[in-house]
Amino acid sequence: MNQKVSIIILNWNGWKDTIECLESLYQINYPNYNVILVDNGSQNKSIEMIKNYASGELSIESDFFEYKKFNKPIKILEFFGNELESLQIINENFNNSDSNNKLILIKNEVNSGFSEGNNLGINFSLQFLNTDYILLLNTDTVVDKNFLNELVKFADTNHKVGIVGPGVYHYNKPDKIDNIGYNVNICNARTSSPLDNLEEIPSSTISLDYVVGCGLLIKKSVIDDIGLLDKKYFLYYEDVDWCLRAKKQGYKVFYVPKARIWHKVSSLERKSISLYYYGNRNSFLLIKKNRDSIGILICYSQLLFNKFILALYLILKGQRKESLTVLKAINDGLRGNYGYKKLD
Repeated sequence: MNQKVSIIILNWNGWKDTIECLESLYQINYPNYNVILVDNGSQNKSIEMIKNYASGELSIESDFFEYKKFNKPIKILEFFGNELESLQIINENFNNSDSNNKLILIKNEVNSGFSEGNNLGINFSLQFLNTDYILLLNTDTVVDKNFLNELVKFADTNHKVGIVGPGVYHYNKPDKIDNIGYNVNICNARTSSPLDNLEEIPSSTISLDYVVGCGLLIKKSVIDDIGLLDKKYFLYYEDVDWCLRAKKQGYKVFYVPKARIWHKVSSLERKSISLYYYGNRNSFLLIKKNRDSIGILICYSQLLFNKFILALYLILKGQRKESLTVLKAINDGLRGNYGYKKLD
């Protein structure tokens, strides 16, 4: 029997990427899944364009697949995020429909970040869909037809396997791997990849500290034990935190080599103001949640040194805005000011 999987995609003003991701999902070989699309307060025509795709009015060209018309129109079950607690039942006919012919659309009125946006979809899945697994999937990904089969097959091998992830390849260079997951040094929140010491893509599973949230499969039973994503992070490090919490409860995290997805990762995204702020601020929260009192003091000292060096480096490069953003992140991290922050 194939375990039921709820696939959660978080859209924010990115409908072009989203419909390519959706089309790749509706062509996978796995037979028992639901797709939950959470629109995180988009300000463009995302919802309209996604509905056009679902109706069959908007086709897609991609180097990764051939567009299929056979499953259109895709049935949409639509909700507002603030009404989910009052729902009683999902339409039985919808629940029994083919996996590649239905979409659950949850409309969030505001951008509540990666953590809370995904939590909306997770809560919906756990409450109404009787799911066995939750898959977090970035909107700017395309998936291999067999990726979910491989993830679930390996995760089912041992009850201590709690979280698994695929090989994440570059969208524009499909044969080049970007990451397989990471290990993390809790004292400075720096990550390291097993790929750094390997000459070729690993062909066997590897135990890790965490797999990246752009493609992360977690058992429902693990969520029952450790809870949802921590909304304090808002953006960045929430996937690290989730995996570390699972490991504290005795679960293992693995990379599964036969599972593959392709991710659109830009250099601009890696150097965005949001990354400078949330990436630096949230490293303080990660340490606070994973070290004792003395360890926190020691690690904070090391972290502060590294962050001030970064701020100095940026100001010397003429990146004043970025430098001030790092200093703001340090201040808020030390003060415990987490969650969403408006960045100028």
